[in-house]
Amino acid sequence: MFSQLERPIIFFDTATTGIDPQKDRIVELAALKLFPDGTQEEKRRRFNPGIPIPKEATAVHGITDAEVRKEPPFSKFAKGEQGIAQYFSQCDLAGFNLLDFDIPILQAELERCGESLELSDAAIIDVYRIFAHKEPQTLAGAARFYCGQDHRESLTALCDVRMALKVFEAQLVHYGDLGTTPAQVDQGTRPDGAVDRVGKLRWDGDDIVLSFGRNRGRTLRSLVAEERDYLLWMIANRVVDPAGLAVLRDALLGHFPPRRAS
Repeated sequence: MFSQLERPIIFFDTATTGIDPQKDRIVELAALKLFPDGTQEEKRRRFNPGIPIPKEATAVHGITDAEVRKEPPFSKFAKGEQGIAQYFSQCDLAGFNLLDFDIPILQAELERCGESLELSDAAIIDVYRIFAHKEPQTLAGAARFYCGQDHRESLTALCDVRMALKVFEAQLVHYGDLGTTPAQVDQGTRPDGAVDRVGKLRWDGDDIVLSFGRNRGRTLRSLVAEERDYLLWMIANRVVDPAGLAVLRDALLGHFPPRRAS
């Protein structure tokens, strides 16, 4: 798949009670870990979220309250040498729609347990972002387009993980310019002018501006001076990815990037 891996890369997916990282909880975590020596391992674990699973969420992933009632809480597996935080440490990450959903909710779950998901040096490959960049569709559409397979998105999280890996391998063949390392793929598919990976912070000359919401087009400097609470809201709700969060936190302390990196 890659010409080389300097460290493991984890394809993962979550099933949750909803889409709010601060309020909702993970009910299933599935991961497929690829090691530099070419070996792989799959893991899947269900959790009792401690709150009811809404019927709308069950309609997506098929997991009911009864099925997880006797499962342990996420906190039981978060810490320790064999814990989730350690398992993801020093790894690159990949999957489908990670940046907008799975990473923020996994980070929130770990933080509630006193752990963290450090991603400052990690390459993050969002298979959806590649597909949206090249052929905007869903995971089912990507499976049909790249792999010639039908994929029902209501199947288990592990099925989605396996399909995301198949789609990504096909993308590497289909698009010869994506790169040969996780970092190259990550950098090559970021939106043009983006400060964060999802492009909600963008460069406009030497200023960083917001590209969404009621403050679209406003500079980060003006928001620091006039609407600090809005930036604090963005941080608390993880509106941007880890790189963007770092920029926002620095800006609130008065530290701004001097210019757009070439």
